[in-house]
Amino acid sequence: MEMEKNQHISSLDIPVIDLSNPDEELVASAVVKASQEWGIFQVVNHGIPTELILRLQEVGKEFFELPETEKEAVAKPDDSLDIEGYRTKYQKDLEGRNAWVDHLFHRIWPPSRVNHKFWPKNPPEYIEVNEEYASHIKKLSEKIMEWLSEGLGLRHEALKEGLGGETIEYLMKINYYPPCPDPELVVGAPDHTDVNGITLLVANEALGLQAFKDNQWIDAEYTTSGIIVIIGDQFLRMSNGKYKSVEHRAKMDKEKTRISWPVFVESSLDQVFGPLPELITGDENVPKFKPYVYKDYKFRKLKKLLLD
Repeated sequence: MEMEKNQHISSLDIPVIDLSNPDEELVASAVVKASQEWGIFQVVNHGIPTELILRLQEVGKEFFELPETEKEAVAKPDDSLDIEGYRTKYQKDLEGRNAWVDHLFHRIWPPSRVNHKFWPKNPPEYIEVNEEYASHIKKLSEKIMEWLSEGLGLRHEALKEGLGGETIEYLMKINYYPPCPDPELVVGAPDHTDVNGITLLVANEALGLQAFKDNQWIDAEYTTSGIIVIIGDQFLRMSNGKYKSVEHRAKMDKEKTRISWPVFVESSLDQVFGPLPELITGDENVPKFKPYVYKDYKFRKLKKLLLD
């Protein structure tokens, strides 16, 4: 009998890949396999200092513990069509449950797209820590993109170039999920796939991220210094379906505050993306998806309009 989608059985673990393994071919193969079968995996020993990750988490936590008036200093303007800024967001998921999360968005790369107006001035170390983290996360994401490109049988720059090359944007989001007395009635983030290319996420010790695989929700367990990698819609479509855009959600904790720091790696809004031309080689390899201008794709998905 088919299970209901909201049924939760933790009988599987998301893949964990040790990037310190000297056999890079083996590491690359594991990244490709996890992206094809899961669309989500954790990387450890990835080269980003644990101390830096802990500092990132500390300054983010300190910001959300500030009085509301101080957080509003970097609030998203009501008339802004952009996503950057602090906001409290309320919505409902597909089952009608309340979804509640406070969040802060701001770009961390490229420098030409960074607007420090939306970077908190308090705590004082916030800007320095986030700039240092940006340089590390960019390097890690580009390495993963190289492995994924080679896994498609393409040049290692293929996915990066298809996503926009040097115009690729890195968007930091901090999600702040307060404790909830009845987590079954409230979700942190409803079921969704990410629209972007790839997401790299760290989180505090309160677990809550879940991925949908084999008709069940699976807890994404992770270490504080590990980084969760999530394949998004852009890489699903650019790979012509070879890589999986994983459906995932965030659950609330009954007693603990859960905080996560996803970095969304995505095209600029005017970038056209679709199945990479090198993958379309004839009748056996026809395009499975339409090409889209990224802003149009985001709009259609948000409005739940037909995509293909």
